[in-house]
Amino acid sequence: MAILERSDTGAVAHLHMNAPERLNALSDEMLAALQKEFDRLKDDRSIRAVILSGAGKAFCAGHDLKQMTAGRQAEDGGKAYFKDLFDRCARMMMTVQQLPQPVIAQVHGIATAAGCQLVATCDLAIAAEGTRFGVNGVNIGLFCSTPMVALSRNIPRKQAFEMLTTGQFIDAARAAELGLINRAVQPESLADETAAMAETLAGKLGAAVKIGKQAFYQQMQMPLDQAYAYTGDVMVENMLYRDTEEGIAAFIEKRDPDWSQ
Repeated sequence: MAILERSDTGAVAHLHMNAPERLNALSDEMLAALQKEFDRLKDDRSIRAVILSGAGKAFCAGHDLKQMTAGRQAEDGGKAYFKDLFDRCARMMMTVQQLPQPVIAQVHGIATAAGCQLVATCDLAIAAEGTRFGVNGVNIGLFCSTPMVALSRNIPRKQAFEMLTTGQFIDAARAAELGLINRAVQPESLADETAAMAETLAGKLGAAVKIGKQAFYQQMQMPLDQAYAYTGDVMVENMLYRDTEEGIAAFIEKRDPDWSQ
């Protein structure tokens, strides 16, 4: 069976990490499979939302420590391998936010270290009650420096630092309270709740969501005045879309829009 499975339902793509015996660790093979599929989705105009989930008892347990241990056996002590590994992981994470489609993490079990980073990287996240989240590398002497990038852009600074330095887990309710996930739901409702959110997103004008997602991440890096100037230009561009004109007309006329895409 494939390490990453894809199934499409209408305009929603569902990517399912399928290495339950390794807790869906971000092994070399999993990183490659995710990167390949995300690269495919970049230009797939038929897909308007993406769900990412994991098989077995966990969403994702982070990097594959057995592979990392093997990589250390190189003559340079693993320096080249580790640099390449973290570069590949960073590229995959950044690709998620560069996609035109919103990506929803459907989380259960545990999401630790780079697995927690993956949840933080996704545009949206829904988790089953009972799910645990952690950046626990410090417990084995490896500070979660790369997961810290996504985590600290999701939750308040002091709470992020506490998670990083104590290595302690937080539960789904706390993750929702801090903003790491959108909400926690009953485990038996997880798939339905995630699918419902994906269908809602898929029903929006794809071109508007694409330009809006790009602007969302760009403006967060700017000073306030630059952010307003930039997003003003984005609004102008969006207003000139034929389908935006149609959407406004449909709203005024109290009818469904006849969008071309």
